[in-house]
Amino acid sequence: MSARRQPNPVRRNSVTIPGPADVDPVSCLEYGYGLGSRAGILVLKYLAGRSLEFGENRQDFLHQLYWSPDGVLSVRCGSDAQFVGPREGFWVRRAVTHEVRAGDGQTVYRVCLRQGNADLERLRAGAVSVSTEAARLLTEIARSGVDEAVALAARDRIVGGLGVSAREFVGHHAAGAGFAMIVARALSHDPGDHTGIDEWAARLHVSAKTLQRDFVREFGMPFSRWRTSLRLRVSRALLETRSVTDVAHEIGYASASAFVAAFAKEYGYTPGTHGPRGALLGAEMGACEAFCACPHRSGAGVPQESEGVARNRVTSGPLNR
Repeated sequence: MSARRQPNPVRRNSVTIPGPADVDPVSCLEYGYGLGSRAGILVLKYLAGRSLEFGENRQDFLHQLYWSPDGVLSVRCGSDAQFVGPREGFWVRRAVTHEVRAGDGQTVYRVCLRQGNADLERLRAGAVSVSTEAARLLTEIARSGVDEAVALAARDRIVGGLGVSAREFVGHHAAGAGFAMIVARALSHDPGDHTGIDEWAARLHVSAKTLQRDFVREFGMPFSRWRTSLRLRVSRALLETRSVTDVAHEIGYASASAFVAAFAKEYGYTPGTHGPRGALLGAEMGACEAFCACPHRSGAGVPQESEGVARNRVTSGPLNR
């Protein structure tokens, strides 16, 4: 009797789902406007029940922005690794190799552009603030039936709503004095930082009480509770591929047991129930290839489903200009 064959990864449309066959499907929705022109925009919207990993990749023709409105992204560019929260996206200039990972249950938008603004094009790779308006417009054009002229006008405002500096981040998001937002931005990039509220306050030249009040004003909770929530959200982007002990130390817990207790209290189950079962999104994107090659195509695509992978292409306007 021949040996039983192990299930192979299923590949369709440059999206890879590792076996076994019971892994949840990945959905990738594609929305393109003005493709073929330098002012075009392509938005890929990913939905998954498990974590998503955009493996090490490089796009030589397009700048890219990764943004998740409902979770934290773990990103790496060369030896530099950091985390990016929902108020920020991860900008990658064309021809820069990078990796991105999202936690289970997240929505991730991958935006492809031929040109950004001057500040963005000077940034090789890194976190950028996503203004409230930019976030709203991005979600609005990532749906079918949007007029191309409307989407391209929104594209300009989306790019204009991306900020590189900490000052722009505070301006986009702070309801109060901005002290809590400065700290939140720094900790979202490095949640394992053990700096306490007293030291943060000293760095900002304010009292600890003032900083604490600003945290409650901005986030509805004190500093320590907000930091715990951040760390646990970050852990969800790491647990699929890292051990519980490694994740605990990465996000600032002194012991795995302390992390497990905090995680179980927050989510109602232990982090040990997570395993390395995430869905890998391959480096090569068929939609990005289409953006660059620009074969003539217009109108709304028909949803396609194949072997656990659901994909819907929606494009608007001619690809050749």
